[in-house]
Amino acid sequence: MNFTQEEYSIRLNNVKKSMSEKGLDIIILTDPSNINYLTGYDGWSFYVPQGVIVSLDKNEPIWFGRKQDSKGAILTTYLKHENILGYPEDLIQAPPKHPYDFVADFIHNNKWSNKNIGVEMDSYYYTAENHNRLVTHCPNVTFKNAHLLVNWIRYVKSETEINYMKEGAKLVQAGMQTAFDEIKPGVKQSYVAGKIQNTLLGGNKNINIGGEYSGLNIILASGKSASASHLTPTDKKFNINEGTIIELGGVKHRYHCALSRTVYIGEPDKKLNETIKITNEGIEKAIESTKPGNTCHDVAVAFWNVLEKYGVEKESRAGYSIGLGYPPDWGEHTLSIRKNEMTILKPNVTYHLMAGMWMDTWGLELSESIRVTDDGCELFCNFSRDLHLVN
Repeated sequence: MNFTQEEYSIRLNNVKKSMSEKGLDIIILTDPSNINYLTGYDGWSFYVPQGVIVSLDKNEPIWFGRKQDSKGAILTTYLKHENILGYPEDLIQAPPKHPYDFVADFIHNNKWSNKNIGVEMDSYYYTAENHNRLVTHCPNVTFKNAHLLVNWIRYVKSETEINYMKEGAKLVQAGMQTAFDEIKPGVKQSYVAGKIQNTLLGGNKNINIGGEYSGLNIILASGKSASASHLTPTDKKFNINEGTIIELGGVKHRYHCALSRTVYIGEPDKKLNETIKITNEGIEKAIESTKPGNTCHDVAVAFWNVLEKYGVEKESRAGYSIGLGYPPDWGEHTLSIRKNEMTILKPNVTYHLMAGMWMDTWGLELSESIRVTDDGCELFCNFSRDLHLVN
């Protein structure tokens, strides 16, 4: 296990407390991050229905998933074997049968048919068919939306979680340095992406830790494509007088540290140089405003005041919570750095300050992963935000 039994117990107790406050007897969690957070389960099995059930009257969570994945639950969780439930193979992609028929039967067998059960209605992994099966087979259950209940408990990190993010920071800085070293005119984006991925997973001669797959793919785009926010590498070659945006994540034990930078081959024009300076100034003001007691709104205002001073526009939010994650996202879906969001920052809250500036025909990205401290904040990475020039 990557955490002590004591830490898992604290997490479970916090979830149960929140459930009680919201009038829930049981909660069914399908977000792989929340499954991992409460049990340690870690496997690439989220493409089929799986989850964790937490009941106020049970001492441990109950993992359920495909029977062939139950061995993975035995190996990666602290759960007793009787709390690891594998549904039979004949329920996998075999309409009209469905894995949530198994879950519905479990609800009835445990005499939960009249309980208040929370489900993650807006989770990527809780489908309309999952919900339909439960509602149809458990008509007397009161189903309530418990989306983000566990995410908000994850909002403040433990010291161990922070340490894993710091290891992710080492990996992502190495990955970004690889990008800087490998981007050259005439080289394919796909070739550079392969080199970056090798570093993110295997490290390099300067770091002796290995990484893991990220919740978000490598984001890398050049020229006009850099004006879009989430394009991925292709066989396109890097060209002179084009900028490239790069967004990477270093991952350790599923904990992410994200970093974005911009590379330019040749001599950048005045507009790009000015915009990157303005963006950096805004980032510095946002960092200064990141401290306990301040709100996301305070940080956003500090950032946008700089942009507005220079007449630069940015419609998208400037940051979001980050930490534990699985595909398709590394964000934790709690705080967002934008005006009028009054979420309060607390020590050991972590977020990705994302200053993506996507213009009509070009773009730049600069970002920092940040930890709120007792009296301010600290950056996970120590990597220059200057425009990296390739001659």
